[in-house]
Amino acid sequence: QVQLVESGGGLVQAGGSLRLSCAASRNIVTINSMGWYRQAPGKQRELVATITKGLSTNYADSVKGRFTISRDNAKNTLYLQMNSLKPEDTAVYYCRATIVWDIYWGQGTQVTVSS
Repeated sequence: QVQLVESGGGLVQAGGSLRLSCAASRNIVTINSMGWYRQAPGKQRELVATITKGLSTNYADSVKGRFTISRDNAKNTLYLQMNSLKPEDTAVYYCRATIVWDIYWGQGTQVTVSS
């Protein structure tokens, strides 16, 4: 099992940047896949980016070139650097960890981008 706690969300103007953090309650070095997802009001939760323990990454087309996912195994923390933010990036951002067949979610952090 693992508990995940996101932080770093907030209100930012279009074109600005934010860095989200996801602190895990256990060592993440053996967690094969971690990722960020988001859910905007009235929409389904969608994938933003994922990273494997081998540091392979995958991004949604809508964030490629603007967002960067990374993991610091020594700090048991997952990050999402978000640059050139757009109003359509407004959503609750969730951290997710997949351990074997089990999926764990954080409580989410709100990101609001004003135009």
